[in-house]
Amino acid sequence: MEHPLHIYNTLSRKKEQFVPLHEPHVGMYVCGPTVYGDAHLGHARPAITFDLLFRYLRHLGYRVRYVRNITDVGHLEHDADEGEDKIAKKARLEELEPMEVVQYYLNRYHQAMEALNVLSPSIEPHASGHIIEQIQLVQEILNNGLAYESEGSVYFDVEKYDKKHHYGVLSGRNIEDMINTTRALDGQDEKRNPIDFALWKKAQPEHIMRWPSPWSDGFPGWHCECTAMGRKYLGAHFDIHGGGMDLIFPHHECEIAQSVASQGDDMVRYWMHNNMITVNGQKMGKSLGNFINLEEFFTGSHRMLAQAYTPMTIRFFILQAHYRSTVDFSNDALQASEKGLARLMDAFHALEKIQAGKETTVDVAGLRQKCFDALNDDLNSPIVISHLFDAARAINTVKDGKATLAAEDLTELKDVFQLFLFDILGMTDATAAGGSNVEAFGKAMDLLLSIRQQAKANKDWATSDRIRNELTALGFEIKDTKDGAEWKKL
Repeated sequence: MEHPLHIYNTLSRKKEQFVPLHEPHVGMYVCGPTVYGDAHLGHARPAITFDLLFRYLRHLGYRVRYVRNITDVGHLEHDADEGEDKIAKKARLEELEPMEVVQYYLNRYHQAMEALNVLSPSIEPHASGHIIEQIQLVQEILNNGLAYESEGSVYFDVEKYDKKHHYGVLSGRNIEDMINTTRALDGQDEKRNPIDFALWKKAQPEHIMRWPSPWSDGFPGWHCECTAMGRKYLGAHFDIHGGGMDLIFPHHECEIAQSVASQGDDMVRYWMHNNMITVNGQKMGKSLGNFINLEEFFTGSHRMLAQAYTPMTIRFFILQAHYRSTVDFSNDALQASEKGLARLMDAFHALEKIQAGKETTVDVAGLRQKCFDALNDDLNSPIVISHLFDAARAINTVKDGKATLAAEDLTELKDVFQLFLFDILGMTDATAAGGSNVEAFGKAMDLLLSIRQQAKANKDWATSDRIRNELTALGFEIKDTKDGAEWKKL
């Protein structure tokens, strides 16, 4: 490639040129949701981040196999090894089968992702559908002497592994510090060391979700699923593994240890992590009372929300920050995103109405390459958006009759907006998405404004002012231009 993509590799802690193992094929695995509750803003950020990467890699011509897992077993309430399974607990409280809980919230997750215009992955495997592969992984680690059985459960021997390899290579943690700061919990005396993690857990009598294994009737440890399913669908070595930054330790650290312990080396070439969403500097979470799910954003029903926000406003809000930076939620920030997105959409629609001139008298040169350069620099979506805002200002200057665009530049601007705003950033045009109803509504508004224009021509100021004032009261902005009038919904 003339301008190759560079991405930040969490493992090497630097930006690296992306070179697929088997070009043009790319294998990408992203940790998906644990489906025991409604999708929230924390689910939206990795989904949108890796949707951007998925879209861009495909635009570059790569054939991407994108695997995003569904955790529906083994994610325990207190930590990775102890407590009640979150889905089983929900099922017990609501007197449902665990898979009823999974299906209900998975359907709602898919609806939220569709609203956010997140493309479906190539494969969406469930942890509960890959118990055999996880048992095989545990057996391989046992055979290599880096795990041990204890009272029907199987644990990874972290200290023994660290003597040959480095446990902490992804997170930068030191095993001595971890041993000194990790306390033994009640019920974990079957472990040789408190930092050892479960590969297989023996199910207690009350545990609903259980499968037979060589060691006990039980269930796999949370960390096993991604290692087993990543290898099944992407091979022993694949290109990209992604997820939220909160998964670096212990989940992804344990994944690396499992792959090295089972096959001798890490499966993953590039580790990528998006940063967190915070509220007033605190991580969004149920325990802090600042948790807002996506449906509440879309309806405006949460007490912390000043209004409802469209899915595209949420998507734009997330993409306005670099994926590795923290995003702090506020109504002001979301309202600014809403207005910013509206400006870009207005500029895009204005391109359809602008008549080409003999020459271009605004600076729009190199816009396409500037956007490519930003994306190739670790998916810098906020810089892409800033370039589109610059272009929007130039378009508005032309729309206002203060400058002109030559035909070739007018066509180029249309193509660039279509490519970057819609195809790669994944925004949708509400006007286009609304179909015939929106089209009919627009024609009705244009008719009203033409009646107003005629009234002005006839010096019927009372009718002209009444149309304008009543539309303004209904939430429309009316702007008079040299060619008539324009409108938009505020």
